[in-house]
Amino acid sequence: MHRTARVALRVTPGQRRRCFGLLRSAGDVWACVLEVNAWRRRRRRDAPLVGYQQLCCELAASGPGTFAELDSVGARSVLRRFSDAWFAAAKRRSAGDVSARFPRRRRGLVPVRWYHGTFTLDGRRVRIPTAKGSAPLWVRLAREVPYPVEQVRSVTLLYEGGRLFLDVTAEVPVAVYPPGEQPDPGRVGGVDLGIVHPYAVAGPDGDGLLVSGRAIRAEHRMHLADTKARRRAVARRAPKPGERGSRRWRQYRRRARLVEGRHGRRVRQAQHEAARSVVSWAVGQRVGVLHVGDPRGVLDLPAGRRHNLRLRQWQIGRLLQVLTDKATLAGISVRLVDERGTSSTCPACRRRVPKPRGRTLSCPHCGFSGHRDLVAAAIIATRIPGGGSTTPAAVVLPEVVTHRRAGRHLPGAGRSRRDPRRPAHDRAARGSVGPRRPAPPPSGGESLAPKARIHNSHRKPGER
Repeated sequence: MHRTARVALRVTPGQRRRCFGLLRSAGDVWACVLEVNAWRRRRRRDAPLVGYQQLCCELAASGPGTFAELDSVGARSVLRRFSDAWFAAAKRRSAGDVSARFPRRRRGLVPVRWYHGTFTLDGRRVRIPTAKGSAPLWVRLAREVPYPVEQVRSVTLLYEGGRLFLDVTAEVPVAVYPPGEQPDPGRVGGVDLGIVHPYAVAGPDGDGLLVSGRAIRAEHRMHLADTKARRRAVARRAPKPGERGSRRWRQYRRRARLVEGRHGRRVRQAQHEAARSVVSWAVGQRVGVLHVGDPRGVLDLPAGRRHNLRLRQWQIGRLLQVLTDKATLAGISVRLVDERGTSSTCPACRRRVPKPRGRTLSCPHCGFSGHRDLVAAAIIATRIPGGGSTTPAAVVLPEVVTHRRAGRHLPGAGRSRRDPRRPAHDRAARGSVGPRRPAPPPSGGESLAPKARIHNSHRKPGER
């Protein structure tokens, strides 16, 4: 199984300039393919060149040194990316998806990939291949690669959020367990995806797991508020259409890219932590198969401006991919099932109940009450992959629930790390941002705590 780890680069100004030169040369390869296909369509009415072999023949005919320091292996990786994008769009359009678009937009910086045997990995130093006649390019990694050198199969140079990264892909073997401790394919668990709880899991023996994602949701909300405030502050000095931006404006754009990249890395790490908690719990319960409810159908339903933003920040596809990768590495199978009606069906009497606003599902017919996400996970565990929204087997509700929290590294998640984006309630106050409340009065006496300050913005005429 292949896994990828993203490692930041620590480069000198000269190395940074050469790395960006490689990414721009890859963008030139992408633009060259678009221009050749446009010329063939406009002049000769020929079919576009989209096959990987055809594009490699055109690259070989262009001769060496056409794309600066970019070597042929890196250029062919760009051609592979273009060909895969074109055929993926063609497959979606043939399936009836009219929103799929072919790759016809130019890109300034395109990631470049080199395969095993073309690069050199020596501890924290990596030699990136360059064109013949160019000086060797050695860069330093910010941390050690988490895989053995003999397992690394490819490296990809990319730019994200104002920083240079190297994606290291390695072939990792599936975990091996002692006899009697391996996951049992006969033990099935259900997984319900959500926003408040990214993963709610119900096991076969009445055990459950709840992974809290409130820190991730708070990170999204604070990042959105911070972005809006920053845009309002610089709206007056923003350049008009067609006007060249100032140095201050370029500094603001660079700062915005850095903040966006940091926000994405924080959320991505929290999602990996949540998936790791689920897989570790499943291994401990010897669960061999995970039935995961697929809620991606709700993305096509218009639900208003605010709720649509929440759905996009949910990142359902990434949660599914992260969980599938980690479960496969642990020897656990993941199957997608229909999750329709699982959060609004009573597991006791099988009747439809009003979908609750909170986390507790209460049935008005039989009086059943339970955690809404765990009930949905228990019903999902009984669903058949590829089947409809039916529940043929008996539902095993969790009785012992394990709670985990994802995103402890996020600012504001712990008491010792207050989010700097959140304004304090009092400038002199430190720590919690909530209102100060007096201590409860002791028995038989008056409270010795200082009185809480009341912030009253309404003043009488003549007062200051």
